[in-house]
Amino acid sequence: MWNVLNDDPLSSGTLYDKVWDLHRVAELPGGSTQLFIGLHLIHEVTSPQAFSALRDKGLGVRCPERTIATVDHIVPTTNQQRPFEDPLAEEMLSTLERNCAEYGIKLNGIGSGRQGIVHVIAPELGLSQPGITVACGDSHTCTHGAFGAIAFGIGTSQVRDVLASQSLAMNKLKVRRIQVNGQLSEGVSAKDLILHVIRTLGVKGGVGFVYEFAGSAIETLSMEERMTLCNMAIEGGARCGYVNPDQVTFDYIKGRPYAPSGDSWERAVAWWRSIASEKDAVVDDEVVFDAPSIPPTVTWGITPGQGLGIDECVPTLDALEPAERPIAEEAYRYMALEPGTAIAGVPVDVCFIGSCTNGRLSDLRAAAAVARGRQVADGIKAFVVPGSEQVAQAAEAEGLDVIFRAAGFEWREPGCSMCLAMNPDRLDGRQISASSSNRNFKGRQGSASGRTLLMSPAMVAAAAVTGTVTDVRTLGISAPMSNGIAV
Repeated sequence: MWNVLNDDPLSSGTLYDKVWDLHRVAELPGGSTQLFIGLHLIHEVTSPQAFSALRDKGLGVRCPERTIATVDHIVPTTNQQRPFEDPLAEEMLSTLERNCAEYGIKLNGIGSGRQGIVHVIAPELGLSQPGITVACGDSHTCTHGAFGAIAFGIGTSQVRDVLASQSLAMNKLKVRRIQVNGQLSEGVSAKDLILHVIRTLGVKGGVGFVYEFAGSAIETLSMEERMTLCNMAIEGGARCGYVNPDQVTFDYIKGRPYAPSGDSWERAVAWWRSIASEKDAVVDDEVVFDAPSIPPTVTWGITPGQGLGIDECVPTLDALEPAERPIAEEAYRYMALEPGTAIAGVPVDVCFIGSCTNGRLSDLRAAAAVARGRQVADGIKAFVVPGSEQVAQAAEAEGLDVIFRAAGFEWREPGCSMCLAMNPDRLDGRQISASSSNRNFKGRQGSASGRTLLMSPAMVAAAAVTGTVTDVRTLGISAPMSNGIAV
């Protein structure tokens, strides 16, 4: 379906090439590049060991003003009073607080009005901007590429390196343009689009690449939808994904706390426009998708690439490529789904709306449109976790919490919640979850045998009120479009 002609990057004139060149500090002896990091985001899970390593080596933080912290993974969503009931979670947050105080790093803590999932708060504060490099000890840092940034997740040792030097040793990637033409159909969201892309190209298809999302369908997406798209580039094997900045980007950023203002604003916009990919930019590869043909998409297996259109059935082995069959057989056993089973109608136990993929205001609006006037089905546990304190405040101002509660959903406090389940929000035993998060790996949602079906927030809400995987379009609901402003 796609053709890679060369092992070395040949791209030129793309946003990725421009940002890479602007942030190059030096070429290192091993062939990698020392790259300056413009924005470093940290949280309580991957930073403690990095700070300990600094102390062991007698090092300080090179640019503390370029590092921003929050707490998200381990925070409970039902009771956030300190100390936390979980002593390990309390210790992790206390450690983050001490480290930030010692090294002069800004911490957006609980009750500050700015706490939330790291990939939700950085955009809403105006920290995520076109043309910068962003790093964080979290796989889904690629979210910030929605702004025309080059953003990637890093490991704990690299968190240490950025704290100490404000730079990283990296190898340049190839650029694949994901061209999506036309308009998404009614009831189809950015989540459906990215699940369809990953299903088509595979979970390893993007290895060695950065994905540039382009085309008329991408241009009409709101910023929050673009964040959903880029958030899951990593699930397709790409180290990062981005969208070229345009007026939608600028309108979202303007007026936010860390955004340029006054005369600096116009200069910033002019520069942001200049770093977008040139019309004649050369990419290493291009794949074209037809937006109107993309259906609501749901995963059935144990990787984000095992997806189906809502009208399809679990594939049989003979319908798959030979290389895909072993993981499919593993998925059949783990998920207890027989080949040929229709995905629509599969019963669920738990419905989770939230995460850095789909915990923003427009996501909650889309789910609330389904929940309004309906009731959660008997025996279903359904809950909504806003992605940040600002999202929660905005949603409550619109009365979305009232709609959810009236329908039988639980309305929670901000946090990562059941996406990774490093907190009390977990599946129990063999429960099956309809989830708006980003990974359906074995045990991902807190139970070693728990099962996860990934889908859009509107589709999760549809599953909650019917008790089964359901095509949201059959409920007569079209998800409301949003300008993506979550303040």
